[in-house]
Amino acid sequence: MQAQIYQVDSFSDKPFRGNPAGVCLLEKPAPEKWMQQLAMEMNLSETAFCYPLENGYRLRWFTPIAEVELCGHATLATAHVLFETGAVKPDQMARFQTMSGWLTVTMKNGRLQMDFPATPAVPCNLSPELPKALGLTHILWSGKNEVDYLIEVGSEEEVVGLRPDFRQLAAATQRGVIVTARSVNPDYDFISRFFAPAIGIDEDPVTGSAHCTLGPYWMNKLKKSVFTAYQASRRGGIVLVEVKEDRILLGGNAVTIFAAQFSQLVRETMVP
Repeated sequence: MQAQIYQVDSFSDKPFRGNPAGVCLLEKPAPEKWMQQLAMEMNLSETAFCYPLENGYRLRWFTPIAEVELCGHATLATAHVLFETGAVKPDQMARFQTMSGWLTVTMKNGRLQMDFPATPAVPCNLSPELPKALGLTHILWSGKNEVDYLIEVGSEEEVVGLRPDFRQLAAATQRGVIVTARSVNPDYDFISRFFAPAIGIDEDPVTGSAHCTLGPYWMNKLKKSVFTAYQASRRGGIVLVEVKEDRILLGGNAVTIFAAQFSQLVRETMVP
């Protein structure tokens, strides 16, 4: 089977910023075990696997240790590769069949825009272990969607200064936790960080799917539906967020870092 692998920095217009993702373009489905092994080899927060269907593409995402149901930055990276290589034309829509349903990506004003399902959080109490693992003593609000916790704290400084105990955090969560606050920078409405050591990602640099939860939360607080968000990881990245009823439009740029062919030895391992 022919296949090509790319590495793309998502939610950035400059190399070495944003969130790096692997993108593997396939001719047809590959064995699940092989995809998981390649994701482990790439050792990025997610590696996407994409192959053509009659009416779009099949898209799956793997962390180094598990498959996930939704990943924003790897979807953005995959669409970027398809647009950049001409597989999808600039005036066309990239359509992906995924574990989270059909997702679409279009080119708008020089940026990629993804149409994702909203995943609002509902209020919940936290176990004592979770704030302790994050090093938090004062929480303004806590909630949870189907897989991730959402916590608002009192200041941007608290978000930036977090130094979690990742071993404790992995034991206290099933997937991840989003920590957010209002931004003091007038260029951004809110900032966040995302931690998911339970699935092999201590801190994700920029997390598109987290903004499907952050968008509805901040819409209710700020009484507006369009935001410019900053994820305050070490690499950092900007996400444009628009809430449209039960859908979230996520906008951002992406930069290709490299494209490579697999060796013959690796291609032989792709056979079921």
